[in-house]
Amino acid sequence: MTEDTKNSEAQNRPALSVVGPGEGETIVLGTTRMRVLEDGSHTGHRLAIAESVLAPHTQGPPQHRHARHDEGFYILSGTVRFTVGDQDHEAAAGTLVMVPPGTPHTFANLTDEPAVMLSTFTPDLYVQYFRDLQDALDGGRPLTPQANIDAMSRYATEPATDLA
Repeated sequence: MTEDTKNSEAQNRPALSVVGPGEGETIVLGTTRMRVLEDGSHTGHRLAIAESVLAPHTQGPPQHRHARHDEGFYILSGTVRFTVGDQDHEAAAGTLVMVPPGTPHTFANLTDEPAVMLSTFTPDLYVQYFRDLQDALDGGRPLTPQANIDAMSRYATEPATDLA
């Protein structure tokens, strides 16, 4: 192996990433606060990770399906209701919910306490969707069903039910 090859391989390797408490990009979506811990820039876009705090009585997104990425949810505190198709699953702290591509799903915090979950996106495609939603909500504008559908479609996602 030549010295140039070694240097080239070292430059192409993703750099170590350390995100401390209170660090990371914050995205606010109504009563949900998301902290992006990894947006894919340090993983070769294979994986993104976010921590989300759902306020009490927070309805989640409309039921939807992703065509090109897996989504994982690990509940750190509280209880989150996941609706997958027509089945409800109560996920308490310590529960992992993995949603493969094509599976209709949504979630909500129906309790009187905040819920915190760690989410993974493989690949990282969906993080930009949350940024787009935050931009759409900027200035207190309401998110119309059509604007949400349009944003979803840019990230290989579609509503599982008619939102219009």
